[in-house]
Amino acid sequence: MTTSVVIPALNEAATVAAVVEACLASSAAEVLVIDSDSGDATAREARAAGAQVLNWREIDPREPWPGKGEALWRGVRAASGETVVFVDADVTNVQPSWIDALAAPFAAPAVHLVKASYERTPGADGRGGGRVTELTAKPLLNLYFPELGHIDQPLAGEYAIRRATALELPFVAGYGVEAGLLIDVGTRYGPAAVTQVPLGARTHRTRPLAELGPMAEVVARTILSRAHVLPDGADEVAQRPPWRAG
Repeated sequence: MTTSVVIPALNEAATVAAVVEACLASSAAEVLVIDSDSGDATAREARAAGAQVLNWREIDPREPWPGKGEALWRGVRAASGETVVFVDADVTNVQPSWIDALAAPFAAPAVHLVKASYERTPGADGRGGGRVTELTAKPLLNLYFPELGHIDQPLAGEYAIRRATALELPFVAGYGVEAGLLIDVGTRYGPAAVTQVPLGARTHRTRPLAELGPMAEVVARTILSRAHVLPDGADEVAQRPPWRAG
């Protein structure tokens, strides 16, 4: 089974090259960096490291929507592998073994989504991150989708999905994309279709609280929308439709 790595990147010139190099050292058939109109040297650094770099506008002529989910949605279309492994561009300790470990469970036909399970190492502020996961995503998932409670890191940016499956699912445009895909795969194929693999420790940039509030809101909105319990008058999450009908 062939594997494509898709790395969404926006202004990650400082870290993207090391991420690309680690992914290229895995057994992946291709490493794609989807550049979301970065204003820095992200595209140049990624290309110099050996990645195939695509500006997200090259993949589809429609005007891109802001957000990570848009880059992943376009990346799935651009990928050629049977399995797509997503890796965040700001992780500073990516190992080639991560890619191979995330792709391995697809040897079982019933598996459609594989999430990373890891420990977060403390950042410069002494905190290990995961605040949106622990305070927003997990409580809401346990309440409305308890069958997915076995997933340690529901918002992990390192995960893998069958490309055929991804092409038949909608992608939330922003930071709710991971929660949306987790719930949609679990709902369509059953909770046993979602598994996880341990990757050890993960180190990345810790975001300030000012950025976490909007992230938590879109994650909450995504989960409540999938549970059909959004309050009256609340806007649904913006999401791109599947590339092809299921």
